[in-house]
Amino acid sequence: MYIIKVKGIAKIPDYVQLRDDKFTLLAYFRVDRPDKSLDKLGLGDKLDYIMEVVKDLPFGQIAKLEI
Repeated sequence: MYIIKVKGIAKIPDYVQLRDDKFTLLAYFRVDRPDKSLDKLGLGDKLDYIMEVVKDLPFGQIAKLEI
């Protein structure tokens, strides 16, 4: 699974994209509201780990998540 942090502009907030190995979009959520999207994807228990990766990830960079 891959994670990308997208920088928002003006009134548009920052977002996070989660993509599978074929780069298909699995989830797209605001940095400050990940709960529902991760629960829906079945990753609610990995929330702390994913948000720690998001916090350290520069905008526009793709990182591989080992889940």
